[in-house]
Amino acid sequence: MEEFVYRITTAKEWEELQKNGSTFGGDLDKSSSFIHLSNLNQVRPTLERFFSNTKEELYLLQIDAKKLGDGLVYEIVDGSNSFPHLYGPSRSFIPLPLDTVTKAEKLSLSGGQFHCSLLD
Repeated sequence: MEEFVYRITTAKEWEELQKNGSTFGGDLDKSSSFIHLSNLNQVRPTLERFFSNTKEELYLLQIDAKKLGDGLVYEIVDGSNSFPHLYGPSRSFIPLPLDTVTKAEKLSLSGGQFHCSLLD
């Protein structure tokens, strides 16, 4: 198991997480009833696929996988890629707690590529 998993988040969600101590994420997380996460090698492709046209400020959160415990489940997406997802007990929907975040970095976009020290 990876030591860290990663969350691509908006500035608004990151502020909410810091203010409230947890977040239920965005519309995609709420509609699928789990928090979408990535392994480090999945961050760039996910950014390019889903966020390349966003006008919002984005942050990359590094999350301590051990602190997510049994709630961290790897599931096959697109038939081949296994992504980490955060669930609550019995696959309930729980928020991502602030105390699992070990680092947060603002992502910058230049030349069609996203950058931050966690990625570069």
